[in-house]
Amino acid sequence: MANPAPPRPGVALIADRYAVEMGRLLPPVGGLAAFAATDQTTGRTDLMAIRVQRHLPPRPRTLQALSTPIDGLLTPLAHGVTVAQSGSSEEACYVICLAPPGPNLLARPRPWPEAELLECVLRPAAQVLEQLRARGVTHRGIRIENVFQSRPGQPVVLGSAWAAPPTVGQPALFEPPYSAMCLLAGRGEGSIADDVYSLGVLLLCLGLDQAPLAHLDDAAIVRRKLEVGSYAALLGDQRLPPVIGDLVRGMLAEDPEHRPSPGLLLDPASARSRRVAARPPRRAQRAIPMAGVEIWDARSLAQALAVEPEAGVHALTSGAVIQWLRRSLGDALLAARLEDLVRHRALDSLPSDTNGDATLVMRAIAMIDPLAPLCWRGVLLWPDGIGTALAAAQATDADVSLRLQELIALELAGNWAAVRPERCDFAVVRAEARQHHAWLQLSGTGGGEARLCYLLNPLLPCSSKLMGGHWVIRLPELLLALEEAAGRADRKHVQPVDGNIAAFIAARSERRLDNELMALAGGAPDDEACMAQIRILAQLQSRHHKQALPGLAAWLAEQAGPVLATWRNRDSRASITERLQVLAHAGFLAPMLALVGDPVARDTDAREAQWASAELGRIDAELGQIAAGAGSRASLASRLGQEIAAGVGLAMLAIVLAAVAFG
Repeated sequence: MANPAPPRPGVALIADRYAVEMGRLLPPVGGLAAFAATDQTTGRTDLMAIRVQRHLPPRPRTLQALSTPIDGLLTPLAHGVTVAQSGSSEEACYVICLAPPGPNLLARPRPWPEAELLECVLRPAAQVLEQLRARGVTHRGIRIENVFQSRPGQPVVLGSAWAAPPTVGQPALFEPPYSAMCLLAGRGEGSIADDVYSLGVLLLCLGLDQAPLAHLDDAAIVRRKLEVGSYAALLGDQRLPPVIGDLVRGMLAEDPEHRPSPGLLLDPASARSRRVAARPPRRAQRAIPMAGVEIWDARSLAQALAVEPEAGVHALTSGAVIQWLRRSLGDALLAARLEDLVRHRALDSLPSDTNGDATLVMRAIAMIDPLAPLCWRGVLLWPDGIGTALAAAQATDADVSLRLQELIALELAGNWAAVRPERCDFAVVRAEARQHHAWLQLSGTGGGEARLCYLLNPLLPCSSKLMGGHWVIRLPELLLALEEAAGRADRKHVQPVDGNIAAFIAARSERRLDNELMALAGGAPDDEACMAQIRILAQLQSRHHKQALPGLAAWLAEQAGPVLATWRNRDSRASITERLQVLAHAGFLAPMLALVGDPVARDTDAREAQWASAELGRIDAELGQIAAGAGSRASLASRLGQEIAAGVGLAMLAIVLAAVAFG
């Protein structure tokens, strides 16, 4: 294999192999910027690099599953981080994919003949979907501008859908209504049946003279599909070729279980003969007003309750919905189930409990329409889209982020699944809901929403302000970013491990550093928090980065004041401070940790401090005793002085008398 050529100016490398040519901008892919790319090893030029948005992470499981290419699909070849543009220090993430072999299908005139639709669109696309199904992943990006053809008469190629969460670039026209009504980043991976639906819409669009429902916005398209069914809503009064019409009718079935599998679509005649007849929604005798529109069927009622939850609570508790279901729609069984649900709500909790009201609406929607997604306070999503929805909401919508946290804290995904166990794997959904709640409950630095978001999105970059323009998705990259940040941060007042970085480390280190991260909590003493920072970063350096980090080491040395203050011996403290600066200059954190946390030296310092304290106590005691006995000693001295003075006086008198007597 040839050695890769050095990159040219204005060219950045991904995975040390793929060159992203910043000066060659390609048409956007699903709303994301795309650039020309070249394989530096093989010289291949039919590649493109799609730039990832920070708050919309790529699909890691799909990127891994598609490491082996699939014919008829623009499969991803690599992904990685490099500079965003020539002459800039800001980084960006790119997904390298095969470039389209030709223009997208918007460039082709319509309608297409039936034979070409079958041979050039249906069969090759079904073959790709069958291989995706075998690998346990979905496409979720089939739409007319994301399907390409090298020239007329050739099989189509499905475009890329890997550089963002599923369906982020997908219009409501190509999505089942129960996906289209969700948060854009919360639609989840879905199933191959959803891709079959999108393929059916593609066939319908190519087989007609004009795009269906072009005059409606996404919300109106969803309502129309719910009211009359997807096939009737999209086709209207127009006609498709007989075979295509029968196939598309089955592919657009509202129930995913009624849609033909990709393997069955490989034989259109067989798929046509096994089509399941779709029943039109049951229409009520009279409408019920909800969300500003008149509702005539149960599916539209569920959607209205989801988008207007406050009005929905009143309609449910007042009995209006139950009465309408029983008398106008003629569904006495569903009305009885909802009546029991409302009665239990009234008995189990206080009327002022807003969570209870929101839970009532959520469960009622699941009862009325088991195909509907999880609905909580106006936020609609599928449980497997919670992670990407949380990542997007953190960057764009604080209110949605709070509602998602409520949803997780109350384990509502499990409650929702319990109402419709026949439509999901209830045990799996409940277990995941409990796990998410446990992660969210982790308090202190390194826990809570930020940690949960990083855990659910393995390719989400660290959002700490200390990262600057760096795109950090792995721990080795974190150390390099902190080394660069050391040159611009206020080392005395800004900690190198802030709350966001702590959450990122906690999520990426698989709980191996949880004890150290707990020491960073706000209530911990300053010296313990300082030591925890040094321990965390020293372990990361020893595991992930063997090179010196002098800037980060100097930063930690500046932060080490509380730890150094715990050394009682002044000479030892001065010596350790001096040695710490020398070690920081070398750039390795483990020796610094060993120095300030040396247990033998600390034990010696503690024993010396204890001995000094004992000596000081003894001296203080003696001084106290001396001070306490000063009065009695003064009295004794006075008495002795008087006696001595009297004795001396008597002796002198005796001497004088003797002198006089013998004189």
